[in-house]
Amino acid sequence: QVQLVESGGGLVQAGGSLRLSCAASGRTFSRYTVGWFRQAPGKEREFVVGIRWSGGRTAYADSVKGRFTISRDNAKNTVYLQMNSLKPEDTAIYYCAADYLGFGGAGSGEYDYWGQGTQVTVSS
Repeated sequence: QVQLVESGGGLVQAGGSLRLSCAASGRTFSRYTVGWFRQAPGKEREFVVGIRWSGGRTAYADSVKGRFTISRDNAKNTVYLQMNSLKPEDTAIYYCAADYLGFGGAGSGEYDYWGQGTQVTVSS
């Protein structure tokens, strides 16, 4: 079992950057695939990016490709989401999620553990 805590959200102007962190408890974090999802007001939760536990393979939503970068530091039990060139449409609550030995798919149902979320607001 793993517990996840997101941090790093905030208010930023369009074109700015933020780095989100997802800190995990547990000694087997390296075996968890981690995904970032986001949910804007009145919208469905959507996949943003995922990083597999094995090999570090990543997958990005088209809307964030070239702007967002996911990375992980297993020694620190942390996954990072570097967000650059932020747009107002990136405004949402961002959640990290973990799936033991997962494939890193885009379906939220694939992930068993979720953090509480961190708010990202991008002003125009």
